[in-house]
Amino acid sequence: MGGSRGDGPPLGGGHPNTTPHHSRGPGKRPHYHRRRWPRSLLRAAPSPETPPPGPLTTRGPHDSLCPAPPCCGQPIRDLYIILWRRQRAGTCGVLWLSVLSAAAAMAVPELRRVCRQAWEPVLARASRAVVFLDAVSAEALHWGGGGAGELLAAGALAVRALPAEAVEAAGAAPASARVVFVVSGALRGGTAAAVRRVLGQGAVRHCVLVTGGEAEDGGVAELEETLRRWMGEGGRAEVVLRGPPLLAPVSAELCLLPALAELLPPLPGSGGPGPAEVGLGTLPAELRAAVRALVGDLDALFTTLGLREESFAVGALSRVVAAELASYAPARNRRRMATNKASVIFVDRTLDLAGAVGHHGDNLAEKILSVLPKLPGHKTDVMVNMAELTSLQTTDETCSIIAPGCLAQPNDPAAKALWESFMNLKQKEAVMEARRHLVEAASRENLPIKMSMGRVTPEQLSSYIQLFRNNLKALENHCGLLQLVLAAVQTLKHPQTSKWDNFLAFERLLLQTIGESEMPNVLNQLLPMIKSYNERMKDDYTCEDFLVLLVYMYSVVGEIKSGKELDAAEEEVKKALIKAICDEPEPSPVLQKITGCGSSLNLTSQKAADAVDNIFRSLRDIARARMHMKQFNSIHNPGSNTHQASYKPLLKQIVEEICNPERPDPLDIEHMSSGLTDLLKTGFSMFMKVNRPHPGDHPLLIIFMVGGVTISEVKMVKDLVATCKTVTQVLVLSSALLTPRSAIELLFAANRLQPDANI
Repeated sequence: MGGSRGDGPPLGGGHPNTTPHHSRGPGKRPHYHRRRWPRSLLRAAPSPETPPPGPLTTRGPHDSLCPAPPCCGQPIRDLYIILWRRQRAGTCGVLWLSVLSAAAAMAVPELRRVCRQAWEPVLARASRAVVFLDAVSAEALHWGGGGAGELLAAGALAVRALPAEAVEAAGAAPASARVVFVVSGALRGGTAAAVRRVLGQGAVRHCVLVTGGEAEDGGVAELEETLRRWMGEGGRAEVVLRGPPLLAPVSAELCLLPALAELLPPLPGSGGPGPAEVGLGTLPAELRAAVRALVGDLDALFTTLGLREESFAVGALSRVVAAELASYAPARNRRRMATNKASVIFVDRTLDLAGAVGHHGDNLAEKILSVLPKLPGHKTDVMVNMAELTSLQTTDETCSIIAPGCLAQPNDPAAKALWESFMNLKQKEAVMEARRHLVEAASRENLPIKMSMGRVTPEQLSSYIQLFRNNLKALENHCGLLQLVLAAVQTLKHPQTSKWDNFLAFERLLLQTIGESEMPNVLNQLLPMIKSYNERMKDDYTCEDFLVLLVYMYSVVGEIKSGKELDAAEEEVKKALIKAICDEPEPSPVLQKITGCGSSLNLTSQKAADAVDNIFRSLRDIARARMHMKQFNSIHNPGSNTHQASYKPLLKQIVEEICNPERPDPLDIEHMSSGLTDLLKTGFSMFMKVNRPHPGDHPLLIIFMVGGVTISEVKMVKDLVATCKTVTQVLVLSSALLTPRSAIELLFAANRLQPDANI
């Protein structure tokens, strides 16, 4: 993957100490000779990616509606050469390559290739067809497939949502219309009903279904027959089973499976079975289906990557998933043929919910995802108000966002580099990177920008953005970059951002208080802070904020001694919360899902009381989540006379254990055997000197957080691996990217894991 002397700066781990000597002629790359760079600039960089077929000039309903820059699809190698030349000329501060680790540099091209491979069957059949996407497919296309512009460039007549626009699109389609349906899973439930509505209009004569799984009652032939029956006489149907799963590569180290965004390990009920007694058959039907879908997606991913994995688990549901993957028949066949070795460790999110709801660190990307509104139909990306770059001005703060921007810019190398900076740097450094990118973009467009040093403010970034406003060419060239900088500006000005430090300070106080007082005393201290809508000031906590604090508290404290004092303290908090919820003039979307009431007219005191009772039952279960663990049974460091109490993330403990040079047998990281050889190793190790399988045995470690992960945790894993100086590459996979609000919604929402919840 490294470059040669005549290819420009070496990439993918090569030594970038080359200098252009002379040009070889028009259209040819310059020749380079060796030159030593400062040690601080020697960083590994990812290999160049293959440009998408054709220029992207339009974006569809599931992508930003702003025009795509004409440089979309430019090989990343060219950007490296530009940045390298600017560094040599002294016009570039720090190469953005430094934010990528060597492990990420090697992982990115593979995942990008997998993402594009998943969409190849759709692109090959999109010509002169109307393409319908379900929400999961749209989100995967948005992050890793190049956006709807890829489909339009491949010849699609239109890109529609399934099923919102189904009836209108089918009615307006010509009699000979071709339709391509892209669904994330098997054709069943609401998805099947939506497809049938489109085909039942009688206008579609040729239909293609690209799906991630076969029909539940038959194979491909029977599914094609069903589609032909829905179309009527003379219709043609084709079913294509997609190879790789639909992935959303959020960053170089993090990839999501959006089809499983609602997956969360069940909480341990009082008197329920222990982790060793939990099997697939003991789970609810919806959760069993989710586990099977996860195993199928992972096997498809590992097949594409040519991996032979060893599975490990931390937690009850992770044990079920790892066991199912180990015994999955297609996975057994794959492991016999694959040559690349990897360790896969599954971790239950519910073992450490403090990491999901806590306000850890100083990360700009985490704040952006937490405070900006979600992009419609998406679980991860947010809406960025682009009105600042238009003549559409309004003083109405509740005005809907027209043509929103977004964070995913898969075809814009500069924007992707800035997003990596937002995820990997502290807030102060990240906004400085945003300013640097803006200054360089303005300089390339000959805009009259004045570079100022010192602290970067949102107002300063806004003034730089205004320079692009009346220059259409500059807007097109740097559209992705401007969306990300606007996201940063709007986040820094958002009222919720000012609460971030308040949350952080209060969580640190809770850690100290929990170590010194019993749980009833801590609850009594929280009680006066629960205020109704009419009593709250701007900086006071809302009902959702208190749910966040309660989850953090119960998760950190661990198993609690029950008693009359604790029951009485919880009852007082319950009463205050019920009153606060009932006094809301209009329940927030999160409260609507928790109470099951869409408006304040339907919300009664009894419904609020039932919801709060369920919440506190779940909180007690959260405190018991680690009671069966031996090594990782605590995430609270009580402190001492010289050190304050602190929170020690479960994921940090796991990674430190894996990277431990002494390699002790992990007590709570359970290996799931996939065959007779592994069973013999595990059994004989009790009597003979046979090494048990260890998560650190292989060059690639994949951590799958079952139930969601946060940006802070991904950065923490990356930093830990760098500190351990291990040669192991680490990739984080998960079902969702969590924020404090989305975590409590996932925990307490009444309709979680319902099939086709969005249809």
